[in-house]
Amino acid sequence: MSRGEVSLDSFLREVMSRRRRLPSQMAADLGVSHAAMSRWLSGQNVPNTRSCQRLAEYSGVSVDKVLSIVGHITVIVEDGSEKWPEFREYARKKYPSELDEDLVTMVEYLIEQRRARRHGGNSS
Repeated sequence: MSRGEVSLDSFLREVMSRRRRLPSQMAADLGVSHAAMSRWLSGQNVPNTRSCQRLAEYSGVSVDKVLSIVGHITVIVEDGSEKWPEFREYARKKYPSELDEDLVTMVEYLIEQRRARRHGGNSS
């Protein structure tokens, strides 16, 4: 498992500093033992995914970022310079002869409908 550019111990220490908490206090805040926090800080162990969720909420950092720092998922690039292509552009490159304009439009419509349902909005 590869870890992110930020090490777990430096991330935890930064959160403790920002929140003005001692390791034992932060452990209690997160609902883990002081021994577990000590192992995280020393690099002997890493938080499980549930603890990563709590740590994300506690620190104000995204769950993906915490999971990346811990090493549960691959490193997330944050520079934002790489932009994902629009579906239409992607479909033309990936399926140049299989998808015609009508099919691409229909898939885009379905994607927007699903987003609207997930976010409780209206797709119009």
